[in-house]
Amino acid sequence: MSELPVVVVGAGPAGLSAAAHLVERGERVLVLEAGGRAGAAVSQWNHVRLFSRWSELVDPAAERLLAQAGWVRPDGGLYPTGAEWADLYLTPLAEVLGDVVRFGARVAGVARRGRDRVVDAGREDEPLTVHVRTAAGEERIAARAVIDASGTWGSPNPLGGDGLPAVGEQAAASQISYRVPDLALDRARYAGKRIAVAGSGHSALTALVALASLAEQAPGTKIVWLLRRGAVGNVFGGGEADQLPARGALGLRAKEAAEAGHVEIVSGFRTAAVEQGDDGRLALESFDGYRVEGIDEVVVLTGFRPDLSWLSEIRLDLDPVLQAPAELAPLIDPNVHSCGTVYPHGEKELRHPEPGVYLVGMKSYGRAPTFLALTGYEQVRSVVAAIAGDHESAARLELVLPETGVCGGAGVFDATEQASGCCGAPEPVDVTIGLAPSAR
Repeated sequence: MSELPVVVVGAGPAGLSAAAHLVERGERVLVLEAGGRAGAAVSQWNHVRLFSRWSELVDPAAERLLAQAGWVRPDGGLYPTGAEWADLYLTPLAEVLGDVVRFGARVAGVARRGRDRVVDAGREDEPLTVHVRTAAGEERIAARAVIDASGTWGSPNPLGGDGLPAVGEQAAASQISYRVPDLALDRARYAGKRIAVAGSGHSALTALVALASLAEQAPGTKIVWLLRRGAVGNVFGGGEADQLPARGALGLRAKEAAEAGHVEIVSGFRTAAVEQGDDGRLALESFDGYRVEGIDEVVVLTGFRPDLSWLSEIRLDLDPVLQAPAELAPLIDPNVHSCGTVYPHGEKELRHPEPGVYLVGMKSYGRAPTFLALTGYEQVRSVVAAIAGDHESAARLELVLPETGVCGGAGVFDATEQASGCCGAPEPVDVTIGLAPSAR
């Protein structure tokens, strides 16, 4: 099997990083990307700025490979948008990797050749097979190992508060979005409308700030923020005390939007049903009967989950709660950790009972909501070392994180002062927020 390639699923940051490490070690590699370009998922949130600087978003092996082609990393102190990350780093990296990256190739399944997941006999002697769908038809590729770096972007969590779509959610799909709005393209969709935003993470805060800015320009624009938690609490983050200034500034701006009267907050609201009235507007009902009515559009930003359907014939050891590798799950449990307290980890925490199969990058986190780009790069460095037989390197942790930690995520659109590398020092804001009647 040593003559077979390592198949990497996904040409995003983690997948291309894995390919760079494999090429650097002289290993055969094939990257399969369902989209039509490198960073296809990243390019879909192209209008959003990251919290991480360029210095935290470029993999060392990838940078060494790019440098051979004359590539120079952008200023390490600047915060790129999704578009800049994809265009200035991921696309050039895919071009340098060349023919090993195939676009328009969707992986439909992975299995052990001639064996379903039940069969033990002869399993260790057979290669993995990757079933691929392309415009030309279907094919089966034999592989010595598979690195799944496909991410979770294609599987957003639903509006329903029990993890399943709310009753009527699918019927109202034309009025529901699961992405941070790009108001440069969709301004008419939201201007002058009453918009419900569901979610309490950084993406939700980004949407609130953007929509509140729209409300200042377009009379009649109103935002209803639906929080599943029973109280606002620390939902706005650490403000000026936040170790990531861009993230702290985002929380403060969201507070300002609430104080300005653009945002109505409904706490303790877990959506059970969506009803469409005769006037086309929506009514959202919680599990305990509280209703929010007169909604024109809903923006659902409640996180993502991994798509494990095409790995059904692979023996995976996943945590039953987070759907992350069982050994990794305790390190990333959001009930205990934030992105700044997740320890670096590698192949040991990512291995499964199926030899040669690894979930890396955002997908390795399952349903955990935060992810560190540098941690993802350390994951693939360690995994590739193990695949190449360098077990000493695989066991060694080479990542040293800044004391503040580094979190990828959705930042305020273009609110950064790039000359200073961030958004300036956040100013403290005293806010008294009036809560709408909750469902408690």
